Amino acid sequence: MNFAIKTENLKKSFARTQALADVSFDFSAGLLHGLIGSDGAGKTTTMRLLAGLLKPSAGGIHYFSDGKPAAFSELRPSLAYMPQQASLYPDLSIDEHLEFFRELYRLDPAVYASRSAELLEITRLAKFRDRRAGQLSGGMYKKLGLMCALLQSPSVLLLDEPTNGVDPISRREFWELLYSLAADKILIIVSTAYMDEAERCSRVHLLDSGRLLASGEPRAVLKETGAANFEEIFIKKGAHK
Repeated sequence: MNFAIKTENLKKSFARTQALADVSFDFSAGLLHGLIGSDGAGKTTTMRLLAGLLKPSAGGIHYFSDGKPAAFSELRPSLAYMPQQASLYPDLSIDEHLEFFRELYRLDPAVYASRSAELLEITRLAKFRDRRAGQLSGGMYKKLGLMCALLQSPSVLLLDEPTNGVDPISRREFWELLYSLAADKILIIVSTAYMDEAERCSRVHLLDSGRLLASGEPRAVLKETGAANFEEIFIKKGAHK
């Protein structure tokens, strides 16, 4: 199934802080979407709302399966969410993490054996499978988190700042992994504060202080705004607040 997500005038407030203000997204199926913005832009709030971990203060979130309206309960088993904060167990090895998530997802042993072997190969972590998560480098840790999210073969993948704090080489390798996943036409939504990563996405959605500045294909957004790069868009928009 091909899943898509749309939001309509989405709002989310925490006490007196408005994290999102009348935001309408169109996360069309089968594409790699980038949620771009600095800290405090509303990226994590958006991710948690899409994953069903938060409820909107106002507005709606609409899910679609093969172009038809669907309930969140239909999408939920096919959705994987990788949070920004550390969420793995430092004392467990790579193998032990994969076994833990195998039991969590109740995967068939044969399916698990094939899927875990494939993921260990594409992440280049096979020879480190006995190493504890607390002893992994930043890039390897993020790859392990991605493997755990992918073990169930999701159709929707939400990644909250997966390359934050990762060295440039690991960042490049992580994006290569995302491209290989995108080739399978699953819906991927990745948030990032790195402006250079915006151009790597099929579609971008620029967030600033809870408001949507622009959405669309990266080159089209740059052309429409008359900007040379994405940093310039944020600078221009900020100057007109």
